[in-house]
Amino acid sequence: MELKVETRNVELRKGWQERIEEEKEKIVRHYANFVLHLRVSIEATKHHKEGGFELKLVATVPNDTVVVSRKGESMNALLVDAFDVLSLQLKEIQRKKRKDQKGLDGGIEVGSFGVVRKVSPFESYGFIVTPDEREIYFHENALKDISLDKLLEGDEVMYGETVGDKGPQASWVRVAR
Repeated sequence: MELKVETRNVELRKGWQERIEEEKEKIVRHYANFVLHLRVSIEATKHHKEGGFELKLVATVPNDTVVVSRKGESMNALLVDAFDVLSLQLKEIQRKKRKDQKGLDGGIEVGSFGVVRKVSPFESYGFIVTPDEREIYFHENALKDISLDKLLEGDEVMYGETVGDKGPQASWVRVAR
């Protein structure tokens, strides 16, 4: 990860540089090969009575840029807070990317249609038959907008297919309207 530190109207203090390096190492440890570039900008401002600071972190990640801005009087506190916020934002971006990838290449077939072949309300599961005569297992927890005791054999449903421990199963099931 490339790091660039710049200051305006103030000299970069050794303690600040050390804190930036520590926080950068945490980012590298937790988000290895994800953050491509990090820019830290420190500016002395006249916004506060005794003079304050404005801190800006700009992190470049694949297909995105994350910006965190903080203003205050204690640079060490600003650095810790800004890097914490940056870390949370990076975590959220990675979570969204994993979710998107799971949807794309996790074997999920979104929006397939089938017919309920069997419902076992006491065992909390059922089976859907596909147009090509495959059986898809579903658990009552996969049902959306309907309860298992209201679902009838012969109902047309829409479902998301995934691969379970024992074969194909529905990750979600909705009655087709």
